[in-house]
Amino acid sequence: MGCPTKIQLIKRKESEQWYINFPAQIAQAMEFKKGETVEWVVEDKSQLVLRRRDTPPSTLKKTLD
Repeated sequence: MGCPTKIQLIKRKESEQWYINFPAQIAQAMEFKKGETVEWVVEDKSQLVLRRRDTPPSTLKKTLD
């Protein structure tokens, strides 16, 4: 299931900035931290991938049977 999000554009006299805000549910599920650095990768014209530079360890514990 996706989470629809609007893209915002702020135009100034000599520049423009584009913004995409993450819904709180997505940010919490990803356990983002304030000030964390991420990288955008354009896969193709329909897929923009957000990649973490430093991935935190998984909170899921592996069990051995």
